[in-house]
Amino acid sequence: MADGRKNNGGARVGAGRKPKEDEQKLIDLLSPYDDLARECMVKGIADGDYRFWSKFMEYRYGKPKERIDVTSNEESLNIPVIKFITDGTE
Repeated sequence: MADGRKNNGGARVGAGRKPKEDEQKLIDLLSPYDDLARECMVKGIADGDYRFWSKFMEYRYGKPKERIDVTSNEESLNIPVIKFITDGTE
């Protein structure tokens, strides 16, 4: 068919997780900086910089779950009233 359906769905170029070997190459490339990164983290925490402390806690204990408050009162909602046309036999 000429509607382009054969191009729908399926795997796409560049989609999905990067290969493990690419991840390992990056780890190998950055490994010499492990001690320096650790020193910077410790210094940032010691200096009282919240960003370092926050990042440390996220990696050490896991990022807290985000909560969204979906409750609200009617006055804060600005939803228009919709009236449906009926045949008059309500």
